Amino acid sequence: MAPKNNGAPPEMTDGGTFTENIIHFARTLRKAGLPVGPGRIIEAIRAVECAGIERRDDFYWTLHAVFVNRHDQWPLFDQAFHIFWKNPDILKKMMDMMLPTTFLDKVNSDAEEISKRLSQALAPSQAPDGQDDDGSEEVEINAELTTSNKELLQEKDFEDMSLEELEAAKIAIRKLKLPIRELKTRRLKADNRAGLIDMRRTLRAAGRTGGASIPLRYKSATKRHPPLVVLCDISGSMSQYSRMLLHFLHAITNDRDRVHTFVFGTRLTNITRYMRYRDVDDALDALGDKVEDWSGGTRIGSTIAEFNKFWSRRVLGQGAVVLFISDGLDRDEVNDLGPQMDRLHKSCRQLIWLNPLLRFDRFEPRARGIKAILPHVDIFRTVHNLQSLTDLSAILSAPDTGPAQQGRFAA
Repeated sequence: MAPKNNGAPPEMTDGGTFTENIIHFARTLRKAGLPVGPGRIIEAIRAVECAGIERRDDFYWTLHAVFVNRHDQWPLFDQAFHIFWKNPDILKKMMDMMLPTTFLDKVNSDAEEISKRLSQALAPSQAPDGQDDDGSEEVEINAELTTSNKELLQEKDFEDMSLEELEAAKIAIRKLKLPIRELKTRRLKADNRAGLIDMRRTLRAAGRTGGASIPLRYKSATKRHPPLVVLCDISGSMSQYSRMLLHFLHAITNDRDRVHTFVFGTRLTNITRYMRYRDVDDALDALGDKVEDWSGGTRIGSTIAEFNKFWSRRVLGQGAVVLFISDGLDRDEVNDLGPQMDRLHKSCRQLIWLNPLLRFDRFEPRARGIKAILPHVDIFRTVHNLQSLTDLSAILSAPDTGPAQQGRFAA
């Protein structure tokens, strides 16, 4: 049974301009990084035919229901929708066939607020590399004689990366290893070198010779990587970095055992189970259904208190290392934040704070949340590009050197 028209214009049902503009909009989303295929485009056209276009809000949420399946895709879709369908009367004009296309001729004063990926997707297609529109070849001289693309990618901020650079960064993150120094445990193992005498094995060996000789057997302490616990902020102020950091957390979770991952905004969510999925896209899709406070407010104190109450005894044993990833901007009262961070610090062997705001040379810990957290961390570092993640690997594999490792704001 064919769907009802419900007020859709004839130009749409007959394959007219409105349908073409939905196809162009879907292609724009795909260029900006959203997984939009031909099936999604067909579903979007059929959904709009059923829902109608009499209300702009209905049109927005109809396309949103088809094209957005994860919370981290919502900001990009929202920005693309309001730029692509910019004219408030665009739907009425399109119904009257007064506006043949919805492509923007130019991006005006809002350009600085448009993401780089979206601006590239909205840009008109260019001529092939090395040629002008008239077909003449253009010779370009590369002025970056001493810096490779790989080195530039290492230093570039995640927030400033284009879609192609983000894909290259995700590949580099998947190859990134996170070596954590091994610690001695109380468990002992057989060892051929001289050390602690293993009385059980020694007496057993003496019994085989009838007591004529007593060959000594030795044992030594085993070494094992300590548990790694990650507390990652996914609030609105961290939205530009949380997406790439989740790729990083997925890589390290699949690289070693005993990695426990939590995300928090206004509430705490344990996502360790989903980070163990082999495919990162499947993991992020599952997170979209599990986590309900993406890009919202921040309540660091209450979420850390919840972690200390319900999770610390489960995951912070055997000298665990805690990665606390947040900008420290707490919208809630910070009276309880300091004591809760102190309790967290005392429950683990090492507390490392990764803050993207530290990338600014003039950064100063003036916010109340940052002031409350800073005295209780062992290491304070930035996390905003691939180089900062590489530096983190060096920090975790290096021996303990005390408070001197804290960095710029050592207490």
